[in-house]
Amino acid sequence: MPNFSKNEIVLVRYPFSDLTNFKIRPAVVVNAPHVSKDLFIVALTSKTQSLMSGEFVLSEWQNAGLNVATAVKRGVFTIHENLILKTVGKLAETDAESLDESLRGWFGL
Repeated sequence: MPNFSKNEIVLVRYPFSDLTNFKIRPAVVVNAPHVSKDLFIVALTSKTQSLMSGEFVLSEWQNAGLNVATAVKRGVFTIHENLILKTVGKLAETDAESLDESLRGWFGL
């Protein structure tokens, strides 16, 4: 039974909108522990230019298990844990704090 923790970096099967195929992309789990098999995630991208408000480049992307400089993208998604292929790492504390700040800003909290 999979168990994913807040701030874990995972590889996710993102389905195409027509459900004909999928892409594998990294994401960060942002929900607190919960019995549901649905997770809240925030997408990550290697496109680190022209970032919007609240988006930022991870300061410790290498220590988080990522291969290239990576940015947090604006948007929260709900996925079933079966779409996660594996865990690749965890956000550093400074990046986790920046993500929490971004989430509060995006949601106006």
